[in-house]
Amino acid sequence: MRELERRERDTNGAKPALEGGGIAVVRSVAELRRALARARREGRTIGLVPTMGALHEGHLSLIRRARSDCEVVVVSLFVNPTQFAPGEDLSSYPRDEARDITLASDEGADLLFAPSEEEVYPAGPSTTVEVPELANVLCGAPEHRGPDHFRGVATVVAKLFNMCRPDVAYFGQKDFQQTLVIRRMVRDLWMPVRIEVCPTVRDPDGLALSSRNAYLTPRERERALSLHRALAAAAASIAAHASRADALAAARAALEAASVTPEYLEILSADDLTEPYWTPGEAVVIAIAARVGRARLIDNSIVQLPVFVSETVPT
Repeated sequence: MRELERRERDTNGAKPALEGGGIAVVRSVAELRRALARARREGRTIGLVPTMGALHEGHLSLIRRARSDCEVVVVSLFVNPTQFAPGEDLSSYPRDEARDITLASDEGADLLFAPSEEEVYPAGPSTTVEVPELANVLCGAPEHRGPDHFRGVATVVAKLFNMCRPDVAYFGQKDFQQTLVIRRMVRDLWMPVRIEVCPTVRDPDGLALSSRNAYLTPRERERALSLHRALAAAAASIAAHASRADALAAARAALEAASVTPEYLEILSADDLTEPYWTPGEAVVIAIAARVGRARLIDNSIVQLPVFVSETVPT
């Protein structure tokens, strides 16, 4: 603990952190930019892993990927209030900064950027970024989290990109819709950052790792496994040349077997979340959201529609 406190006090000492002296914690944009100034002058590759804390193996896998790709790794830790709707779990969202610092340090991160709300939104949420074409379906539909959710996500990620100015930023596939929104924002606004999407990390039984898994009781966790089973059932149906309706029915049956009612269950184009053409070789995303106890869980699987192979033997 004393070592963690020392690191937090040494927020101006980013040079040792970037030269093998352990992680440094910075809390202002000025400190962050000062810490990265030398690396940027030297043309070193900077990777950013944006998080809301409560780090788990999914986050750590992103840090490891950034560490393998980049010369400098920054982990941001900020529970973004603008992506929470009224009545959601902003106040109870898991927080343990000291643990997060230790985990990020153990994975080789150089800097942990942990700003206050006032630092990120000095004038309140007065300027926003929207990607409506991708943000008004699935989690962004009005009957679910609503379009304000992805407005909050896009805005805070744009701010983090401007604050840190990374060369590469890392996100997990579990938040697939979020990754599409961010990719489109980066493309449309000509942001000079490459987006890398890394595979969903799961427990051995298939449950996708999430900070909100901490809300689950043992019995609820067993029920939560039905999300992964539903994805597998739909994927198996698709592989067997089933229709979209039949694949959805197979997924729904897996959820019903665990008494889980989906908030949404969809199969959409993996490119733009529109209705798929259902043509051979097309990539689709099977996407699920469901509430299990206090936890709102999401999961997805990207599959390719099978290509029908002719059984005719050439003569």
